[in-house]
Parts: sequence; structure tokens; C-alpha cells
Amino acid sequence: LPPAAEQPTSIGRIKPELYKQKSVDGDEAKSEAAKSCGKINFSLRYDYESETLIVRILKAFDLPAKDFCGSSDPYVKIYLLPDRKCKLQTRVHRKTLNPTFDENFHFPVPYEELADRKLHLSVFDFDRFSRHDMIGEVILDNLFEASDLSRETSIWKDIQYATSESVDLGEIMFSLCYLPTAGRLTLTVIKCRNLKAMDITGYSDPYVKVSLLCDGRRLKKKKTTIKKNTLNPVYNEAIIFDIPPENMDQVSLLISVMDYDRVGHNEIIGVCRVGTNAEGLGRDHWNEMLAYPRKPIAHWHSLVEVK
Repeated sequence: LPPAAEQPTSIGRIKPELYKQKSVDGDEAKSEAAKSCGKINFSLRYDYESETLIVRILKAFDLPAKDFCGSSDPYVKIYLLPDRKCKLQTRVHRKTLNPTFDENFHFPVPYEELADRKLHLSVFDFDRFSRHDMIGEVILDNLFEASDLSRETSIWKDIQYATSESVDLGEIMFSLCYLPTAGRLTLTVIKCRNLKAMDITGYSDPYVKVSLLCDGRRLKKKKTTIKKNTLNPVYNEAIIFDIPPENMDQVSLLISVMDYDRVGHNEIIGVCRVGTNAEGLGRDHWNEMLAYPRKPIAHWHSLVEVK
């Protein structure tokens, strides 16, 4: 090889192209795993007179075998998110990887709300003696993707691999503002929407807890007031932390939406994190706050389960 090939790159003697190839292979392996869950065929139609969305589960094809005998006992659960209380499901079909369901399910919903709803199909393998195995799921974000819903439209979707139902925990909106001269960070909790119901009433009693973390240790925590019986609380409450500019790249904030319980212990509905070492929007929101000091920057954040 010519001498130039022996010159170390800016990151030492590592050949980035080797790692790039490896990640591509990893992506291919992931997509293969996703493909192995089979397909599902369903149709959608909206009945304007009764204001009802009619979901017809037609059939599934090429499902993975979950039983020792090389077969499965599949059935499908249907939700119209964000509502998880109304859970409908098909009959169980014994010992088949290509079941034909042909069942209709009705969801009462005003037409103007359809744009904000998601269809969630969870495919399970029935087990009489233990917990039912989840085969995979399909989430249709846009109900108008295939048609205008005025006539019945057949849709085929790949079933995505999943081991548990992905739960929509809701979202929180807050603003961040930093004053470098005063060393003051203000997080204003504005509101939440579509929170997961934690009580048997179908509601929650949510409040927001904000923890200041440094190297994984919690330095301080502060809370908002509690809002009773709601999944869409409005707070507009400011939470202030004193942080010198030289420490801003070492800290992060953990925002936890909690459900207050007068009798038992308070439960976590979901969390999000902001800071230099956070992921995705949590990092971007933090960097935007630093780039525009003294200006409140507000964003919606999706809540995730506690790791």
C-alpha cells in the first residue's frame, strides 16, 4: 500500500468505513426481524349517520410460530388511541399462522376528532396456561392515509415486532429560560395532554416533579400543584434552579409527571429529560435555550416509561 494509507486519520488508525458497514448490517438484521412478524389485512370506513368508525379485521398472513407444535393461536386487540379504555378484540383462532377473522368493530367518534386519533392493532398468541405472547403491532398514525373513509378501503400492513404494547403516556409542554448573568434556570410547566389514566375513574390526579441531576445524582427536586380528575391539566407554574454558567454542561433535568394517590404511593405516569447528554428533543431544547439566553423556549415533549 502507498505510504499515505498508513497515515492515521483524525480519530487514530480506525477505519470508519468498517463501522459504517457494520451498522448497515445491523439495520438489515433489524428489518429482517421486523419482516418476520407477518402481515395483517383490515379495512376502515366511517359511518356519518351514527358517527362511528368501523374497523374490520379481515385476516393475517405468515405469522411467526409461538407454540412447540410450530403454530400459533392468534387474536387481535384493537384500540383507537389515545383512548385505551375502549379495548376490543377478535376471537382466538386455533393452530394457524394465516387466520381469517372477518370481524367488525365499532368506535363512536366525531368526524372532526378522527385526524387526532391513531389506530393500534396488537397481535397476540393465546396461551391457556400462562401470559399471552405478543407477536407484534401495527400503529396507523393517519387514518386518512388510505382513503377519505367514506367508503370501505382494504389495507395491508406489516406487523412490527414488539414484546409489549407500546403505551401512549401523553405529552407535556414546558418552557426553558436561562439567565447567564444571574445563573438562573427557569422551567415553566405549562400543561399536559392525553395523559394515561391511572385511576379506576378513568382519570388521574397529575402533578409534575422536576429533579436537578448532576452526574446521575439528584441535587434538588421541586413540584407543581396537583390537578384533580383530569388527563389534560393546565399549570403555568415556574420552577427555578440556581446554576452557574460553568456547570450548565454537567447538569440535566428529569421531568416526571406523577399521579397523586391519597391512600397508596404516588405513581409515575411518564418522564422526559432535558440536558446536554439527553437524547433527541431533550438535547435540542436544552441547546436552543442556551443559544437564546433570557428568552423562554417552549416545546411539547412525549412522555416515556421510566428505564
